[in-house]
Amino acid sequence: LLQVWVKMADALYSVPFSILEVPNLKLRRPGWFKQPPAMVVFGFVLLSYFLVTGGIIYDVIVEPPSVGSVTDDQGHQKPQAFMPYRINGQYIMEGLASSFLFCLGGLGFVVLDRSNFPNVPRLNRILQFCFAFATILISFFMCRVFMTMKIPGYLQGY
Repeated sequence: LLQVWVKMADALYSVPFSILEVPNLKLRRPGWFKQPPAMVVFGFVLLSYFLVTGGIIYDVIVEPPSVGSVTDDQGHQKPQAFMPYRINGQYIMEGLASSFLFCLGGLGFVVLDRSNFPNVPRLNRILQFCFAFATILISFFMCRVFMTMKIPGYLQGY
């Protein structure tokens, strides 16, 4: 049965190449182009992760305010960082704060992974373990606090 599928796929993929001819190009990599260092690539990936999880696409499309405001009992306007009772809406600062916590937790896992390298001294390994667990736990519990601020009564059992 698998051989039949392979023959069908081969026949299907050979049709365009029986009509078209692939050009014989001898492309070279430019001499000035070098492979970027691994940490530069990691920095770009982390920056894009920060922007995407912060809701940059939502912010561009919807154009929400950076922070909201709520009127207190005396009639004064107070700033409000979280848009309450709207799970699919956010202020810009709310998205950036949540994104920072996601990146903080992710960096904790990166440090936890790097602490397992064989040439790391014992004291540095212990410090990296402590730092990694602290950032992961801070990120987790602060995200829960943010969700409780966003949806009062979240995970309270009532």
